Amino acid sequence: MIISKDRKLVVGLEIGTTKVVTLVGEVLIDDTIKIIGLGTCTSKGIDKGRINNLDSIVSCIQESINKAEIMADCQITSVHMSLSNKYINCQNEIGIVPISEDEVTKDDLENVIHIAKSVQILNEHHILHVIPQEYSIDQQSGIKNPIGLSGVRMQVKVHLITCHQNMAKNIIKAVEKCDVKVDQVIFSGLASSKAVLTEDECNLGVCMIDIGGGTIDFTIYIDGSIQYSQVIPYAGNIVTSDISYAFSTSYHDAENMKIKYGSAMKPSLGSSKNIDFSDINSNFQKTLQQDALIDVIESRYVELLSLIDNEIIHIQKKLQKKGKKYELLSGIVLTGGGSKIPCLTDCAEKIFNKKVRIARPFNVSGLIEKVTEPDYSTVIGLLHYGRESYINIDNKKKEFSFFEKFLKQINNWFKKEF
Repeated sequence: MIISKDRKLVVGLEIGTTKVVTLVGEVLIDDTIKIIGLGTCTSKGIDKGRINNLDSIVSCIQESINKAEIMADCQITSVHMSLSNKYINCQNEIGIVPISEDEVTKDDLENVIHIAKSVQILNEHHILHVIPQEYSIDQQSGIKNPIGLSGVRMQVKVHLITCHQNMAKNIIKAVEKCDVKVDQVIFSGLASSKAVLTEDECNLGVCMIDIGGGTIDFTIYIDGSIQYSQVIPYAGNIVTSDISYAFSTSYHDAENMKIKYGSAMKPSLGSSKNIDFSDINSNFQKTLQQDALIDVIESRYVELLSLIDNEIIHIQKKLQKKGKKYELLSGIVLTGGGSKIPCLTDCAEKIFNKKVRIARPFNVSGLIEKVTEPDYSTVIGLLHYGRESYINIDNKKKEFSFFEKFLKQINNWFKKEF
């Protein structure tokens, strides 16, 4: 978060396996976000959220930030940063406290959240997010905001997202080497969800799947609350590796083949056709049946999506046993760079037996022709988190201003009386 020329600016930084992206947004008077700066750089020194060469990734981050600063005409001093790796873990917990006075106060809310998160988590992990799912007061459940309600005892159900502390520390260290502060570390799956899911989808039940280069993040929302989140340490890059192995070509050429001629399913009509690949690599065999390429891609996508489908079924069974809502009436929402491959919707619908849509980020303006693609969902979600931080600061200022005004009125009254 930075302020430049009286502008409220928020900055999102995504350090992914394939690219590093810095995005600068301006929070307008109506609290909408206008994109004013973008900087991208091909990732080096990081794989699936793990840094393997600190100097290389620092250089990438610096290049990305510099490009965004030039475009936005500002100096970036702090960022909201996303995080995704196989060391992300989630758990649902409960906290219970007596209500201290006749009605629930902010102190009660803080106390019950504190109790809920004071549980055993994995060794060397720390908590990234504590997300309230619902509150209960005495016998009344399903409460979203308990402030001001009367009762004797309050319970909260929360979703905790934790991460191995050294994984987070190393990425923060890389950012700080660029003389930039990290305002908040946000799980990538949450950021993407904020950018592509609607309130109605979350209420009806939805699974968001962000297919990146090195990891797949997925989150499940039911009845407006997050119920589950997970990272799968395989994604678009493993598809490219399969192509490279199957056709004895370089990783770079395999990626070009996937982008130019790939598909997640064979077309329902039409016979297999020969594709001339000599323009991709002069050393590569001149022709190849496209169906052979699609077979390799489809088999891996089916495997990855089936893995997620098994997890969804497992979670649904657990919720059903507890007598909770478990249906995903809004179906599946796919996003991320790996969701752009043709025919993925048809492939996914066969696996999940639910409606599927490919999602692009929404609720932003400005340089949207460059960033409203699925591969920018995470970084745009980070801007929404930054915007909320500004709104919270403004609300606190208003509360303080009201309190200050109240004290002034009391002081004036005392002066008049005495």
